[in-house]
Amino acid sequence: MPRKTLKERRNRYPTDDNENRVRGVIRNFIGTESPDDIMQELIGVLSESGKIPSAGKAYTFFYTAKTSGIRYDEFPLVIVKQVYPWGFVGHNYHWGKSQRQNTRYYNYDQINGELYELYPEEMSDVIELNYRNILSK
Repeated sequence: MPRKTLKERRNRYPTDDNENRVRGVIRNFIGTESPDDIMQELIGVLSESGKIPSAGKAYTFFYTAKTSGIRYDEFPLVIVKQVYPWGFVGHNYHWGKSQRQNTRYYNYDQINGELYELYPEEMSDVIELNYRNILSK
């Protein structure tokens, strides 16, 4: 069988491995990993970027909701829309396609640790990872 061209290989993975910290994580998975396992592997290759995000950037982080009676994602994958003194509003990819359902409010005091920034070229790979961990408070 002939070897695939560079263009064919890039179509499968749209970014160069040298620019994508997540690609190696994906290649090491066998498909039976838990959301906890995936998140631990993911943050192992990402850099902490503080607690204050920038609008328009993507982040993942550890989160615990305070409000009782709600469902929340323990490991959000968020594009930040707006930043406020109390926290930020973001689009969480783990909640599906509904704009109303996936827009979430995150308070800084409910973030456990720091935010982990994701680069634009890593997003298509990170979205493929199934590390959504929905919990009830």
